[in-house]
Amino acid sequence: MADHSEVAYTTADGNDYPAHEQTYEGFLMLVKWGTISVIVIVALMGVFLT
Repeated sequence: MADHSEVAYTTADGNDYPAHEQTYEGFLMLVKWGTISVIVIVALMGVFLT
């Protein structure tokens, strides 16, 4: 078996953890507002198309 004593991604060169966190926060904001938008559109469709 291979020796897995050290996690490679934590010691790899070029990791930019603050940029990763910023990208993830942007993704969460997109998901939140996308979900809210879909709920509003479906609610408006329910009101005006029935």
